[in-house]
Amino acid sequence: MAYHERTKHHYHRSAASLGYMDWATQPDPCRRYAGASLVRLPLPEAGRALPYWQLYVADGLAPAPLSIDSISLFFRYALSLTAWKRFHDTTWALRANPSSGNLHPTDGYAILPALGAIHDRPGVYHYAPKEHGLERRADLDPVVWAALTAAFPEGSFLVGLSSIHWREAWKYGERAFRYCQHDAGHALGTLRFAAAALGWKLCLLDRVGDDAVSQLLGLDREADYAGAEREHPELVALVVREQWSSDRGLCLSKELVSQVAASRWYGTANVLSSEHGVDWPVIDQVAVATTNRRMAADEDFSRFPSEEEIFAAPVRSGACTAESVILGRRSAVSMDASTAIAAATFFRMLARLVPTRDGRSAPWDAIAWRPRIHLGLFVHRVNDLSPGLYVLARDPEKVEPLRKAMRGEFLWQRPPSCPPGLPLYLLKEGDCRALAASVSCGQDIAGDGAFSLGMIADYKDTLVTHGAGFYRNLFWEAGLVGQVLYLEAEAAGIGSTGIGCYFDDPVHEVFGISSRDWQSVYHFTVGGPVEDTRLTTLPAYNLEDAR
Repeated sequence: MAYHERTKHHYHRSAASLGYMDWATQPDPCRRYAGASLVRLPLPEAGRALPYWQLYVADGLAPAPLSIDSISLFFRYALSLTAWKRFHDTTWALRANPSSGNLHPTDGYAILPALGAIHDRPGVYHYAPKEHGLERRADLDPVVWAALTAAFPEGSFLVGLSSIHWREAWKYGERAFRYCQHDAGHALGTLRFAAAALGWKLCLLDRVGDDAVSQLLGLDREADYAGAEREHPELVALVVREQWSSDRGLCLSKELVSQVAASRWYGTANVLSSEHGVDWPVIDQVAVATTNRRMAADEDFSRFPSEEEIFAAPVRSGACTAESVILGRRSAVSMDASTAIAAATFFRMLARLVPTRDGRSAPWDAIAWRPRIHLGLFVHRVNDLSPGLYVLARDPEKVEPLRKAMRGEFLWQRPPSCPPGLPLYLLKEGDCRALAASVSCGQDIAGDGAFSLGMIADYKDTLVTHGAGFYRNLFWEAGLVGQVLYLEAEAAGIGSTGIGCYFDDPVHEVFGISSRDWQSVYHFTVGGPVEDTRLTTLPAYNLEDAR
């Protein structure tokens, strides 16, 4: 909580950062391990016809077999490059997983069984997005692999995420830890949707602590990072090819994790920056403070709405393919200040953000806890809907606590034609475009879209109940919310982007929140994007001069 207060932006004082771009120390966005063999994954054939809406239908797709081709598609949709952009002599890559400032602190790993064309024994792999390949970091004893996965369905494997804090701190200083957690949440979302596109399930193993994640992914190996920036462990998730009904809070045996760590490892990490200039010790401090987890166990969703209640009708049609939405997603850099969206589109986007009663729809089945993130909305241009302030309570039982926390004069009216199960309320009518921009660090993009929002976390009670480690989970959940909004905007033919810069306490004042019980942790905006015609777009792969 001290870190969160310290890293708030205020109208007359920003969180500590360098204040300018030190281009001489800009970090390499790609981690590689010299000495680790690289298995290049075959690029999936373009034009897969899977409908986008199918990603949200539980058990609606026959599970793909586990093979080098399915692993390739999984990483293509989750963490790969999606395009190169060029401006004069400068090129930079875009990825399936969005990132604050396009700095990409998140690295991905997989722990796979022996798999034809990848390796003849189980192993730990680092995903190299620029090459769309897997670097083999460790060989595992088949006996250790069998014991490690004995409780999982056949054909399962593990994926992991780490954060390199320096990549964000280079630009954002002390606030960078927040952004690393946003990005981990977005990446958890891209992993979940990639699994859904293959008919697979993915769920966070939420009682695997940082020490175990470090051992599993080889992040604790001092010699492998001599002189290189360290990676901080974030999470491990299980990917299965069938419905898994075991305990969501499953722990991996410490003894077996230690045996993985004792395997033969390969490769040394590359140095991302020749020097760092300014370090930010508070980032390491908050990383340590949020290490020990007391995670929320499986929670009761029985009072949540059904799919039929939350949507006007279940969505089972649409022209967009999953591929076009996932690989076509972009972060808008400005909005046109004119595009309006239909109320039905707005309601559908918000409905995707509320878990349903059965708890089986992506991406919310990836996490075990009830929503702690709710939305304070600035609605600007939604047809047949009054402009003004709104709130979406993503947990129906939090409507009253939010009402009590906010201004007493708010209306709390249900919008006309809103689906009965969608907990959306009008608070105050009026033009709030300038207000939205003002509290988002004066960025016009927050007022120029169809709507923007602040993600308001059920903060203090959650941390008291579940411990400091849940601070990260709040940001992961916010990243998941953002990822759904990104995909929904792309499917609707509009644009969106996350906004990490906002004035924390002024946002609370807008909604009348005076205590620290609730805190804004992320902003987002959706609307008509303005394309920068000065930039050239090049394919992600198979074009040598794009690199």
